[in-house]
Amino acid sequence: MHNLPLYQVDAFTDQLFGGNPAAVVPVPDFPADHLMQSIAAENNLSETAFVVIRGKGKFDIRWFTPTQEVRLCGHATLAAAHVLFKSGGKDLDKLRFRTTSAGTITVVPGEAAGAYRLTFPADVPEKVKSSKKVRGALAGLKPREVYRGTDDLVAVLQDEEQVRSLAPNFHIVAQLKRRGLIVTAPGREVDFVSRCFYPAYGIDEDPVTGSAHTVLTPLWAEKLRKKSLTARQLSTRGGTLRCELRGKKVRLTGRAVTYLSGQILLDRLD
Repeated sequence: MHNLPLYQVDAFTDQLFGGNPAAVVPVPDFPADHLMQSIAAENNLSETAFVVIRGKGKFDIRWFTPTQEVRLCGHATLAAAHVLFKSGGKDLDKLRFRTTSAGTITVVPGEAAGAYRLTFPADVPEKVKSSKKVRGALAGLKPREVYRGTDDLVAVLQDEEQVRSLAPNFHIVAQLKRRGLIVTAPGREVDFVSRCFYPAYGIDEDPVTGSAHTVLTPLWAEKLRKKSLTARQLSTRGGTLRCELRGKKVRLTGRAVTYLSGQILLDRLD
């Protein structure tokens, strides 16, 4: 019998049952891809992060939705960092996560107690024309602007209420030939708000999406002419992020709370 530790962490929140839940599975080496996918499907969370320790403060990380592997996931990286900082001792002051296709992500404790600061490569979006399919995905709503990032399409809407009340057509969203669709607008109490939809990856709506803010931060930094912003993702669970544009990097600061810890019981790892 092979036992793997399993943690479930609520990320980008300081309260249980808020933010975005992610599973974290520390492993000595990555198991077979099909096994990691099966574990992620069994967890049935938006992402499960598998983490391999390479040395002090150095890790490899991969992320799986219930249906497939993704290039980048912010909230599950925050969840993994939370687990590692809690278990790594007081002399662990910086984490470096090596990824297969998104460069190196660094995480350090934030200035406020219990917060973590993650640094990602910025994903500067390209403005594109809207299309009939995008309007169909938005249930007929006409966006003010549409942008294309590395993974997602971004539709800029008129105001926070349009973002909050949107009922997208998930069938059409899944046909957009991108990972998913982000909708965003200026916020009333924060700089900008958003919601994120990924039905092609088995996630109709993601509660709080760190990777989406690597494209939203440079977009709103340009629009608002400021490099330090506050953001709110308007899902049912909701989440708050502090976002900073630092040259070609985006810094996201958030908190995390452990919900459970346990073990996965496996007959084999291949």
